[in-house]
Amino acid sequence: ITCLDISSGGGLGVSTSTDGTMKIWQAANGEIRRQLEGHVYDVNCCRFFPSGLVVLSGGMDAQLKIWSAEDASCVVTFKGHKGGILDTAIVERGRNVLSCSRDGTARLWDCGKSACLGVIADCGSPVNGIAVGTADNSLNLGTPEKAPSEREIGTEGKILLLAREDKKLEGVGLQSRQPVFLFIGSDAFNCCTFLSSTYILAGTQDGNIYQLDVRNTNAPIQVIHRSGAPVLSLLPYRDGFIASQGN
Repeated sequence: ITCLDISSGGGLGVSTSTDGTMKIWQAANGEIRRQLEGHVYDVNCCRFFPSGLVVLSGGMDAQLKIWSAEDASCVVTFKGHKGGILDTAIVERGRNVLSCSRDGTARLWDCGKSACLGVIADCGSPVNGIAVGTADNSLNLGTPEKAPSEREIGTEGKILLLAREDKKLEGVGLQSRQPVFLFIGSDAFNCCTFLSSTYILAGTQDGNIYQLDVRNTNAPIQVIHRSGAPVLSLLPYRDGFIASQGN
């Protein structure tokens, strides 16, 4: 199993696997409700849209798919990445979604027209994880070189975090496509998340969890190191966070 998510109402779970399938299950008792088939090779990531009725997935086949959790149909397939998709993010209510890939790019997609709205970043190194959040007001997110498409919904004032294989954690203005900060860590970054509009977390392959202030990323607020096992996922929880490691 490569990824899990629970719907906003808590009723359904979704899981993806290296066997190429996805399953929707009843969260209360683990009963399998639907099997979603359509990806070739490993499915790496899944998440529910805020409605809890639709699922976004990405796989090693470089395809991003949107599924109905109710009847297991694949509603949309996005193609454009040239390498396996490693993570996704949903912008606001989900009219736009984001993906990142082994091909080094992060892309913004329009769900209604199933089209790519643009490459947000091209890193030249696999992007292992992304997170989107509302930026602190004092942060300069840059200005778009050309006027954004009217199909872009909710990108203004947002910052996209990129956890990169080349030991870099990057912040990019989602609407401007301009770099906001670049932080160099001890090893490949596997995952990242927002704790607030100011504080972010990112985890590395050699077991470090960095807490940073987006307004000044010159030095981390703290570096937590419990074991040398890779930090694989991070999730804000109450006043702190949950981390999973490869041990």
